[in-house]
Amino acid sequence: MSSRKSRSRQSGSSRINDDQILDLVTKLQQLLPETRNRRSEKVLAAKALQETCNYIKSLHREVDDLSARLSELLETTDTTQAAIIRNLLMQ
Repeated sequence: MSSRKSRSRQSGSSRINDDQILDLVTKLQQLLPETRNRRSEKVLAAKALQETCNYIKSLHREVDDLSARLSELLETTDTTQAAIIRNLLMQ
């Protein structure tokens, strides 16, 4: 028995069909800035997932950069201003 057949038996009714995958890929594309303008272009699910991974990685880099910049800012400001900034960030 192939592994694909055994997997489909194991997953039973929770198996996702091709239309659902296409719908999810389309929704995913709408969330990515690079692909929003390419709605009419047919994109493979693998490419959409790769673009999503790349986008998430770039967001992580941006968060790291902003965190570092904020840390530098907090170190150079007086304690009152730093406390205000921290309070604003916690809201």
